[in-house]
Amino acid sequence: MTAAVTAPTSTSATSTSPTARQLWPRSRGLLLALVVLVIAGVVLAALRSGEQRGRLDPRSADRLGSRAVAELLADRGVTTEVVTTTDAAVAAAGPRTTVLVSDPDRLNPGQQRRLHGALEKSGGRTVLVAAGEPSIDTLAPGVGIAAATKVSTRPPGCSLPAAERADDAELGGIRYESSDRGAHACYLSGGLPTLLRQPGANGGDAVLLGSPDILFNDRLAEQGNASLALQLLGSHPHLVWYLPSLSDAAATDGTDRSFFDLIPAGWGWALLQLALAAALAALWRARRLGPLVPEQLPVAIRASEATEGRARLYRQANARDRAADALRSSTRARLAPLVGVPASLAHSPQELCPAVAGHLPPPAPDIRLLLFGPAPADDPALVRLADDLDDLEHRISSSTATPTDVTSAQHSASPSIERDRTP
Repeated sequence: MTAAVTAPTSTSATSTSPTARQLWPRSRGLLLALVVLVIAGVVLAALRSGEQRGRLDPRSADRLGSRAVAELLADRGVTTEVVTTTDAAVAAAGPRTTVLVSDPDRLNPGQQRRLHGALEKSGGRTVLVAAGEPSIDTLAPGVGIAAATKVSTRPPGCSLPAAERADDAELGGIRYESSDRGAHACYLSGGLPTLLRQPGANGGDAVLLGSPDILFNDRLAEQGNASLALQLLGSHPHLVWYLPSLSDAAATDGTDRSFFDLIPAGWGWALLQLALAAALAALWRARRLGPLVPEQLPVAIRASEATEGRARLYRQANARDRAADALRSSTRARLAPLVGVPASLAHSPQELCPAVAGHLPPPAPDIRLLLFGPAPADDPALVRLADDLDDLEHRISSSTATPTDVTSAQHSASPSIERDRTP
């Protein structure tokens, strides 16, 4: 029986190998969830892309575009020129020109320095929309930023003529602070302005808007948004609307960047969330740790088939150590009652080995090495171990058998022998 635990020579697949029909019910839930996530991502991307199309673009009629402002400025005689490169914005700057930078944070440091140098000398007006930490130090020196606030209707709270005439307007977003006494701090939130006008050199000035809401098509008619936008952008007869673009040659500073430098900051949190979701899914689908639960088999299986199946699994996993442990453990459990060792001490080498050796005539084999030794190095060694354990068990059984047992066995067998000899 013990030798049957060793693996047969065949390496054919066992019945425990999962089939496609068995795998489908287990994986269809995860596949369905993955399909739903992909579809939802595509739908959200399509919706957001349609919503963001032409954002702050004076040529766009979308709700987040700014065509309405451009049309109203045109009625007042202000021409609007759209540029997408730093070179064009620098070339168009002048004393009778307002330059609006729709997304200053997208400019690299080189673009910011060139643009600030040209606008400071031009003597015109510069309007920076939602300039944050990446650009504020270069484009507006001496101006600090504070935590953003929500966009809401606010009173002007300052002496800037454009703000006084517009009265209440919808402003918020980034808040600014300046130590310049000539600056106008308007539309305060928590004591800090969301609109800051700071005088510059050569008679020019810079206007910082904490949020772009007053320039959107769908918000222009609210409160005093239209009046404030027209006065800020229409102070000069020519308006240059700078939309930073990745196609701008100046957007590349010539330095080599790694793949991670090109990934937006938000993707780091997205990858962290995906990793957390994958870990939770793995814990959800993983096998639960705990003791084995015995179950009634739906069909009767012969012991030889179960033994051979277990041996195939051991061979497939190259688990000679487990197979050897199973052989030795079973042999120790059967030898213990034969040599008078309690079952609780069957796996104690100090108790079992002397008792087994006492029932063997000299020269006795190394009992401790046989019953408690290391795992076999290869399959032939595992087979030899099984044979040695069988031989040991047979010798112990023979040495512990009493004459009464032998006589009883002979008497039980003699009638059948006599019947066989009866003609």
